[in-house]
Amino acid sequence: MSRARILPLVRRRTRSADRDARRISVVTFPDVEVLDVTGPLEVFAQAAGFLGGRAAGYTVEILTSGARPIVCSSGVKLIPDRTIGDVQRGIDTLLVAGGRGVREAMRDRVLLRWIRRAAGRVRRLASVCSGTFLLAEAGLLDGRRATTHWRVCDELAHRYPKITVERDPIFVGDRGVYTSAGVTAGMDLALALVEEDHGRELALRVARQLVMFLKRPGGQSQFSAQLAVQAADREPLRELQAWIADHLDADLSVAELASQVAMSERNFARVFTREVGLTVSRFVERARVEGARRRLEESTDGVEMIAARCGFGSAEVMRRAFLRLLGVPPSAYRGRFRSAARA
Repeated sequence: MSRARILPLVRRRTRSADRDARRISVVTFPDVEVLDVTGPLEVFAQAAGFLGGRAAGYTVEILTSGARPIVCSSGVKLIPDRTIGDVQRGIDTLLVAGGRGVREAMRDRVLLRWIRRAAGRVRRLASVCSGTFLLAEAGLLDGRRATTHWRVCDELAHRYPKITVERDPIFVGDRGVYTSAGVTAGMDLALALVEEDHGRELALRVARQLVMFLKRPGGQSQFSAQLAVQAADREPLRELQAWIADHLDADLSVAELASQVAMSERNFARVFTREVGLTVSRFVERARVEGARRRLEESTDGVEMIAARCGFGSAEVMRRAFLRLLGVPPSAYRGRFRSAARA
C-alpha cells in the first residue's frame, strides 16, 4: 500500500510581521498518531489565515528527535521542518503529540531532556492524547492536574502518583501546562488556546470553518462507555455481565443477580465489586446508560420508550443518570451523536 506524504501545513515566511508571529511547534516521533499532529496544527493554521499577515498570528512547524520523514501509526508519512537539535529558542507553544510510539519515545533520554529544557523557555506547554505520558516522564506534571485518553487515565494515575489525573475533561490547563484527552481533543485544546490569544470571535470563525464545537459539550466519558470497565475473571460473573447487557429492563437488583449465580447477596456484592471494580448498582447504571446511548444514536425511538426498555423506569431517572455519567441529557446527546445515516 502506498503511503501518503503530508507536508507541513504552514511554511515559515520571511515577512517581518511573520517574524513576530507566535510559533507553534509539535514534537513527533515514529508511530505518532497523525491526528495528534495535524489536527491542532490545522486549527492554528486556520487562525493564522484569518489573521492574515498581521503580527501576533501563528506559524506552525513539526519537530522530530531523529530520523525523518516520520512514519505515523497509520502509515502516513510526515516530513518534519526541523529536528529538536536545531531548535534553541523562539517557540511560543510547544505541543507534544501522542500515539502508539509514545512508549518508545518515553525511553528517549535525549528527547526527554530537550522537552525539560524547552519547557522553561516556552510560554505554553501542552500535550495531545498519550503525549501526556512524555510530559509526565519528564517530570513536568508533578503537582499538577492533567488528563489523557480515557483508556489510559488509570495507568497515568498509577504510574505517576504525584499527578492529579482528571478522567473526564476534554482538556485541562494548570499553570501554563495543558493536557488533552484522546486524539481529536487536541483540536479542542488548540481552539481554546486560539481563544485565549485572540478572543472568542476568531475562535468561533475557526470552529465554523472546521465544523467544530467552539466548546464541546460534556466530557470524554461520553465516548468511553463500558469498555472502561474490566470484565470479571470468574466465568459466572463474566456471563452475568453479558446477561445484564442483554436484559436491561429486567430486575437487576443485588438479590436477583445473586440468585442467578447461586451466591449469597453479601458474598455476591463483595466478589462482584472486587472482580469488576464497580459496585453492582454502579455497573448496572453504566450498563443501562450504555444501552440507552446506543439506542439514542441508532434508533428513532422516543426517550420515554428507551428509558423503559433500558430499565430506568422513567425518562427523568434516565436523564439524571446521563447527566451524572455523561454530562449531557439524553435529548442533547441524541442531537450531537446520532448516526448521520439516521439524522
